Amino acid sequence: MPTLKALTPALHYPPELLLQAQGIRVAFFDIDGVLTDGGLYFSESGETLKRFNTLDGQGLKLLQKAGITPVVITGRDSAPLRLRLKALGVTHARFGTEDKRPAAEAFLGDLNLSWAQAAAIGDDWPDLPVMQRAAFACAPANAHAQAKAIAHHTTAERGGEGAARAFCDLLLVAGGHYAALLAQVGVHDHPGASA
Repeated sequence: MPTLKALTPALHYPPELLLQAQGIRVAFFDIDGVLTDGGLYFSESGETLKRFNTLDGQGLKLLQKAGITPVVITGRDSAPLRLRLKALGVTHARFGTEDKRPAAEAFLGDLNLSWAQAAAIGDDWPDLPVMQRAAFACAPANAHAQAKAIAHHTTAERGGEGAARAFCDLLLVAGGHYAALLAQVGVHDHPGASA
């Protein structure tokens, strides 16, 4: 039997970035342009279709394991979107709202948390009020210039192509959770469910 290679963290961030992202207990996510590529696909019957990345899904699951609550606030609503979030165990979501700040504040109240414990990832103008107030803000590589201008970090990945996972990983490293979660991967020999 071959010798197993040790699972050691492969991600490294500048210390000042990790300091900015410490103490996060809730992470706000946009959908279009963050968890998807921002494209809208329409079926012949007019149904909106979206493509989700499994890396991003795994990131949301890992946040939950680390005690960081993922919250989705999106301007759109659809049955496939709700189904995807349910499959990922995301129970905090607000659909069909362009006014995202009051929705985020309501979730903070429900969770008994403050903006100082919040992170956000967004890609366009409707996300700016939440990103402005969050202790740590992130934007995907293909975000609008205004989102990038106020973000503490811009991912190398594009929306729908791992940007949300990169955001999750950064929060996990900053919170000291990444190495412990990675160590759990080698403990189980049975295959896990796909994200």
